[in-house]
Amino acid sequence: MGPHGHGGEITTNTDPAGPWSLVVPLKPLARAKSRLGRAAGELARPRLALAFAQDTVAAALSCSRVRDVVVVTDDAAAGAALSALGARIVPDVPATGLNAALAYGARWVRALAPAVPVAALNADLPALRAGELARVLDFASAFPRAFLRDAAGIGTTFLACAGGTELRPVFGGPSAARHLASGAVEITLPGVDSVRRDVDTGEDLEAALTLGAGPYTRRLALALALGP
Repeated sequence: MGPHGHGGEITTNTDPAGPWSLVVPLKPLARAKSRLGRAAGELARPRLALAFAQDTVAAALSCSRVRDVVVVTDDAAAGAALSALGARIVPDVPATGLNAALAYGARWVRALAPAVPVAALNADLPALRAGELARVLDFASAFPRAFLRDAAGIGTTFLACAGGTELRPVFGGPSAARHLASGAVEITLPGVDSVRRDVDTGEDLEAALTLGAGPYTRRLALALALGP
């Protein structure tokens, strides 16, 4: 059981709301998290991006509702590190941006398991808690498509689709409004801050560390003397 797990749910995936396949997109680390460079320095930026992804994937894999995590990336180092945690690595065949990568990842999952529910999850949720993710997945399971706004209320950190429904991602910028307009139901649960807390800036990182980041991000932030 991972540090974000709870109870005896981790060892079985028998809940009627699951099991889910999660698709996590990760751009090459050299290009990731450009806005963090100002706060952490350019050399630390790719290391932080990987640490965020490691904490996100580790927490997701410890969630009782999750059957597998598929990371869509062309970064060999990131792929190796996340594969070691138990993620399945899929190359970004379209190589035409975030939404194409997510749609491709969802199709890849469905080629193996046509009826499985699929959710897209940001790779920069270092404070992610398995229990909060489980609540979000349970809520989403009642609808064909559902999404969760990011902490700023403008973007999206999570988009789900039921078996037989296409993901239809429109991430990037003010994506919450676009997902709502596309017919996805907004998830309005309280107490799921860890699923909403993505990290793009130094201020975001401080907020994630205050909320309680996972071990990879905590260790690196300590080594870099970052944080609140």
